[in-house]
Amino acid sequence: MSAPFDRSATAIDSSQLSFDNLGTPLHEVTFVIVDLETTGTHAGKSEITEIGAIKTRGGEVLGEFQSLVKPEESVISPFVAQLTGITHAMVDDAPSIRSVLPSFLEFSVGAVLVAHNAPFDIGFLRSACEKLDYHWPQPTVLDTVTLSRRVVGRDEVRNHKLSTLSAHFGTEVSPDHRALSDAQATGEVLHRVLERFGGYGITTLEELATVRQAGWAKRQAKSHLAKGVPAEPGVYMFLDGTRRVLYIGKSGNMARRVRGYFNASENRGRMAEMITAAQEVSCLPCAHALEAEVREIRLIGELAPPYNRRSKNPERNSWIVLSDETFPRLSVVRSNTALEKSPATPLGPFRSRKSAQAVKELLDTVYPVKRCTAKITAANLDSHRPCVSSQVGQCGGPCAGVTDRHTYLAEIAELFAVMAGDFSSLRRLCTQRMSRLAEEARYETAAEVRDAMRSALSTAARAESVRALRDIPEILAYAPGPEGGLDLGVIRHGKLAAASHARGTQSIEGGFAAIRATAEWVPAPGKLPAATDSLAEETRLLAQWLQSATLTSVQGAWSLPCTGANYHAQESGPVRLGDPV
Repeated sequence: MSAPFDRSATAIDSSQLSFDNLGTPLHEVTFVIVDLETTGTHAGKSEITEIGAIKTRGGEVLGEFQSLVKPEESVISPFVAQLTGITHAMVDDAPSIRSVLPSFLEFSVGAVLVAHNAPFDIGFLRSACEKLDYHWPQPTVLDTVTLSRRVVGRDEVRNHKLSTLSAHFGTEVSPDHRALSDAQATGEVLHRVLERFGGYGITTLEELATVRQAGWAKRQAKSHLAKGVPAEPGVYMFLDGTRRVLYIGKSGNMARRVRGYFNASENRGRMAEMITAAQEVSCLPCAHALEAEVREIRLIGELAPPYNRRSKNPERNSWIVLSDETFPRLSVVRSNTALEKSPATPLGPFRSRKSAQAVKELLDTVYPVKRCTAKITAANLDSHRPCVSSQVGQCGGPCAGVTDRHTYLAEIAELFAVMAGDFSSLRRLCTQRMSRLAEEARYETAAEVRDAMRSALSTAARAESVRALRDIPEILAYAPGPEGGLDLGVIRHGKLAAASHARGTQSIEGGFAAIRATAEWVPAPGKLPAATDSLAEETRLLAQWLQSATLTSVQGAWSLPCTGANYHAQESGPVRLGDPV
């Protein structure tokens, strides 16, 4: 066995190789290119007879590893001996895999493993670890066969064997079915392939790992559309031949983001289809990333581009309202008309009808609200019989004349308070119900109550934050920009009225004075929300940005109610079934 040597002067930083760390440049990645010679083709049945590997980073060879391995059970067939040149006489005095494998694992620790037809080589190494009860480190693995197929077409080579690619690229070392020389040839092929990927904009390990073949050629043919896109914050729009907007996106660097749609790492089927239809890219530069996000929301709501999922069916938001009847009942609605007729503030918006229905059923259960849909008037009251809910004590029984209107409204006064924004009774009643269900070992039902309560609180908390910010006539705020300077924003009634970016030499006061003079006038909001309120998403975005921003001026009182949804959502926390009330 020839001892492994390492010409690297510094320790390998294994953290840079994790896929959890986004954007690892390929020239910073440590690769260990490995090749094996074996007694056969089946891992687990055949054994390793030789391991050869080289360690590289940035195109420089840092070290080499080479060792013959004595098989413990398998026999080297005449065919394999003729192919590799490795005979029993050569391996009789070689160490066993039990001795060689730990040395190789130490040599490759923290590196990305590379092999030509990697499933074969890595399969043998993993199988050997399992057999010897050694820990397999689960390294990132690249296969030069797969990578070469992405960038070396059949018009260049007849196949993607190592010998064919080596001859095509003119590598200094020719493969000869010996482990070290084959590993060296594979290393040269790897770097030639990476150079080609660099030409397509693939420069990081994460991008390389997500490369897919489908649609790449078509996207590359449209890469000229990215020319001229400015490298600054803004909104970009892909247009078809009739200048219809297909897709809208935003970025802090539009040039870099738009280029990404044309390289091999973009593998979303919808985006490949969109790029094929696109004929133009239009850009709207913005002062900073916040303004870009706001502009994106507004444009998607206005233009409804077909390839933006958020633009589809915005009317699907659901609300819970009390009906305008003598004896009000709860219902789930989507229309503005139903919202306007409700005698109480609607609860919502819920992102799906299913979640809204679950909350409605919870409210029907913990409050004695009418459930049946019968229209009750003074004239027909005597003809009605108690509904099922009334018979089991879950309804006050207005349908059978058990309760008059004044008494009924008094019984559901706490429900009206919930609709008005006071969630104290909801949290109390839900906690009591969960405790009773837990005592009865009905844990699944208790979990349903918990989930519905959290859904009600989280939905109402979002709406509560939107209303609170919309009540403020004006807020001036700033936050540090990602590349220095300050991002300034003028927010009026929950809408971004003006935006600017102040450099280090510009004063904040002067920056705000300049943009306030031309800021958009925003009217005060109405009392009731609209079923398709496109401004709510923008207001929630601004509220989130303000949490980390510095406020310089606030007109009015910006606060949340102490009995509101935000308070109870934070105070309730994770509810454990069986906790005492």
